[in-house]
Amino acid sequence: MKYVLLIHSNPQTWGHPSFLRTKEAQALPRSARDALTEQLEKLLAELTETGELVAAEPLAAPARTKVVRIRQGVRATTDGPYSEAKEQLAGVFIVDVATPERAEEIAARIPEAHFAAIELRPIEA
Repeated sequence: MKYVLLIHSNPQTWGHPSFLRTKEAQALPRSARDALTEQLEKLLAELTETGELVAAEPLAAPARTKVVRIRQGVRATTDGPYSEAKEQLAGVFIVDVATPERAEEIAARIPEAHFAAIELRPIEA
């Protein structure tokens, strides 16, 4: 089953990898930040090797976002993120795994899970 793992981050500290730009990560010793970077690299290598990784992409800053809505047949396009929130969508992984538990395990291994949130959502076939 395919899942999208939505990585959330704070737009005030935007950049990739976003986990390195949080106040919490900046306060960590260099060795801990290096360990998180290595954790991400190992995860990506593992998922590529097992064939579970469909895609992993960072997203541009929320300020570059456009939102399109159709209301009463009229298209309205606005600038900026879709919501006023402290954390916004920073990137996505798409994985194809055997079980929901495996998808949750992968989400927990993405370093941003330590500092923000990873939303786990099944992809409808």
